[in-house]
Amino acid sequence: MELPGLVLGTSALGNLYRASTDAEAHRTVDAAWDAGIRAFDTAPHYGLGLAERRLGRALAGRPREELVLSTKVGRLLVPHPAGAAERDPHEFDVPADLRRVWDFSRDGVLRSLEESLQRLGTDHVDIAFVHDPDEHWEQAAAEAVPALVELRDQGVVRAVGAGMNQSAMLTRFVRESDVDLVMCAGRYTLLEQGALDDLLPAAQERGVPVLAAAVFNSGLLAQPEPGPGSTYEYAGAPPGVLERARRVAAVCREHGTTLPAAALQLPLAHPAVASIVVGARSAEEVQADVDLLAAPVPDGLWDDLRAQGLLRADAPTPQARRA
Repeated sequence: MELPGLVLGTSALGNLYRASTDAEAHRTVDAAWDAGIRAFDTAPHYGLGLAERRLGRALAGRPREELVLSTKVGRLLVPHPAGAAERDPHEFDVPADLRRVWDFSRDGVLRSLEESLQRLGTDHVDIAFVHDPDEHWEQAAAEAVPALVELRDQGVVRAVGAGMNQSAMLTRFVRESDVDLVMCAGRYTLLEQGALDDLLPAAQERGVPVLAAAVFNSGLLAQPEPGPGSTYEYAGAPPGVLERARRVAAVCREHGTTLPAAALQLPLAHPAVASIVVGARSAEEVQADVDLLAAPVPDGLWDDLRAQGLLRADAPTPQARRA
């Protein structure tokens, strides 16, 4: 499967942080399509299924063979009537009438994917990721991945992956299981490049493509000047992290570019990174991300960031990739 450089992440379609309307979600997907984006990533976790339903409706009628659609398994959604009058406690502005139950068993994976296909309104997805199995390595490796491999052999999915907010366990999946690709959220960004120590060399060695997600570190790098309300790891950015981001932003300004442009472009310079996954909650945000990815970033920026200890010396940069 050919992976595009830019994938639209859909957590915002599930009302991450704040509510949006069905119409806004539809316009966001339409704008992505009009901008040439043909890959869309979602999960049951996003808004307790809301993101999958909205994405499915927005893609209905689009040529299925032209797009790459991915979702995730590991969290089953079960009825929770007692929570109908409450809000979801996981940062999504939706009623808590469902609750998430961890399940990486074979039966759980099959049920999860079947329910995702119903919400998406399709008979297959291109990629199925094992989602956040941080405390469930044994069951995820022994049951979830083999179950997805079985579905891959049946043509229900085209590729099997694992998606996490850490690089160490993803490295184990690359080295010890039959995954085709992995998604690493937040661990290879302009702010931090820890995945250089384990995941990226292993993926490059074994020919496993990496999708770099959360390249804005859940919001901190999305603005030219990070402010006190900036989020990091889906919470308020700690003072030290915020200060580092501001220092990077200052160097970007000195070179006539912006923090978001540099943040989008750096991960793609690594040869193991096939795509970046970027979320958007509006048509305007989609177009802004497309423009930032194409914006010129002076080569001298990367040298200055290294000189100031703000970028690892072993992080490949766009200037090196072009050379």
